[in-house]
Amino acid sequence: MQRINYSSGAPLEEIAGYSRMVKVGNRVCIGGTTAVQPDGTVAGDTPQAQATYIFTKFVDLLSQAGATTSDVIKVKAYVTDMAYAKDVAAAYSEFFKAVRPLFTMVETPKLNRPTQFVEIELEAVIGCELI
Repeated sequence: MQRINYSSGAPLEEIAGYSRMVKVGNRVCIGGTTAVQPDGTVAGDTPQAQATYIFTKFVDLLSQAGATTSDVIKVKAYVTDMAYAKDVAAAYSEFFKAVRPLFTMVETPKLNRPTQFVEIELEAVIGCELI
């Protein structure tokens, strides 16, 4: 089975030695992603805006791997305060409500920057069909 590693171009990926996304066969996994932009600033000043930025980035990454949001089977979100859950869930629903993948959200004490409210990871299986 072929494995393809994808980079988002973040410098830490090369330094630490990790991929943003890995595709093995028809399975696609996207690692923990925050709303940090290429210039190092954080996109969005609310949890919902940050989550929307991340999910938009996921749509682009999935496309690179030949997948769509319909192929997504699992999403995990880490928020720095469970008070943000409703806002992150609202952003999630914009992209995945009709697909209904597994969705887990947990609180974590902090992320890399104090201005980051949410980090999200995702799994997809290309070609899975909803019945």
